[in-house]
Amino acid sequence: MLAALFPVRINLKNIFIKKDMSQQVLENIEKATIQRANKMLSEKPLTVTSSSCKRSKGGIHDYYSEGDYWWPDPATPNEPYILKDGQTNPGNFTDHRYAMVRLSDITATLTSAWLLTGDTKYAQKAIEHLNAWFIDPQTMMNPNMLYSQAIWGRYTGRGIGLIDAYHLVEVAQSVKILIDNKVISEEKGTKIKAWFCSFLNWMTTHPYGIEEMNAKNNHGTCWVVTASAMAVLTENQDVIHMCINRFKTILLPSQMADDGSFPLEIKRTKPYGYSLFNIDAMCNIAQLLSMAEDNLFMFKTIKGLSLEKGMEFIYPYIADKSKWPFAKDIYIWEEWPVRQSSLLFSALAYHNQKYLMTFLSLPANPEHPEVIRNLPIRHPVIWLIKKPSKKQLK
Repeated sequence: MLAALFPVRINLKNIFIKKDMSQQVLENIEKATIQRANKMLSEKPLTVTSSSCKRSKGGIHDYYSEGDYWWPDPATPNEPYILKDGQTNPGNFTDHRYAMVRLSDITATLTSAWLLTGDTKYAQKAIEHLNAWFIDPQTMMNPNMLYSQAIWGRYTGRGIGLIDAYHLVEVAQSVKILIDNKVISEEKGTKIKAWFCSFLNWMTTHPYGIEEMNAKNNHGTCWVVTASAMAVLTENQDVIHMCINRFKTILLPSQMADDGSFPLEIKRTKPYGYSLFNIDAMCNIAQLLSMAEDNLFMFKTIKGLSLEKGMEFIYPYIADKSKWPFAKDIYIWEEWPVRQSSLLFSALAYHNQKYLMTFLSLPANPEHPEVIRNLPIRHPVIWLIKKPSKKQLK
């Protein structure tokens, strides 16, 4: 009977293995996820209108941040800032960035708790935050990042600043789940999707967005992840196909070496962290865009480059960081690795129990703000469950 229900090419054993692996993850994180969600039920929305910086050239509804590695020049403190690659300046304005990181965490955690329990109090609280960011005219963010990662004395905003929007990926995924399950009203769902449509249009047409799209390192990868998530939510097939094409013809061929490493990341001052960040982003693209007829986890270039090869390169150094053959990161070396999304998604894609066990052995909720900032995908439930089971609904 089963054989008649599935095409011949489907491997039923793999289906059950994947289901079992997903269940291992859910059982591991369910209790902690619900506990975190319960604490968030009392959190009030905090948007870009909650704080401002006098150095911003934008208005109260405009997202603003400053380049991480730019510092005052000690010799001439009133002159434009100077670059210290890999060294984050704690004096730069980051309120909006961390408000967006907070939104991502709260929205995804509450949506996860709703999926796990079926209790609508979690979904309704998530919608409260979504309403503040994307609908309420008093508190909403303008759908662009014209003033992101500015540099004092040099730039009022930069294309590179679009990487801050990476933290909207799990927001978009949460919104899609809530809309698909008709938890959000049709009116609000339409307005939230309209916001993401506007942002996606901006990042695909504005010079800042085009510049970031064409970045040769992890910035170009993150652009594709962010655009993919918004395109999936808004059902923009043109952007979806464009992102798939960029993954196959630009990202893998131009960024990955024959051994599966990322040379442009390895030459940075934080080669380990950036290598993790980029393989995560690559796997996030595949998780978002893979279809039965076009599985990006299985895609190989003419030269044999693939996500599988990338994971084969990085995995030994996730399992044992002491074996890392390159320079140590100059900042937050000790804090890595954590539960990298590449481990989770590759474990499921390749039915690799070793990847999954390593994922589950690593810290689930890192506390260092720089680790959190570089781990935009960290809520497995919204990637593993699409709707709560009937027995859970309340």
